Amino acid sequence: MAELRPHKFIGEPIEVSFNTPPAVQKKPGPPQGFKWRDETFSIIEVLSEWHDYQRRGRMARNMRSEHAERASRFGSWGVGRDYYRVRTDSGKFFDIYYDRAPRNVNQRKGQWYLDRELV
Repeated sequence: MAELRPHKFIGEPIEVSFNTPPAVQKKPGPPQGFKWRDETFSIIEVLSEWHDYQRRGRMARNMRSEHAERASRFGSWGVGRDYYRVRTDSGKFFDIYYDRAPRNVNQRKGQWYLDRELV
């Protein structure tokens, strides 16, 4: 397969589905499908995954350095993103991610996003 390259930035929330609910809410792993703009996509292959647990802004200053180093590798509560490059049943390729930050005080779970479409 040729190397995929960004085609279109999307940056919109998506609704995901899992065959088995994730054991850990803040590290759910890749979903089996997602719904975006009233279209449902089944994920048939996870091509790659990567994680960004870097603390930014004032969050970067509120932790001792020895703890911050470990947190940047493994994550800490509410900080970071888990990215997945996926191939869908429609033949389209996307980068999706789970933003671990809580949405607000009442909704402490993170949010899934469709980052971009690839070609």
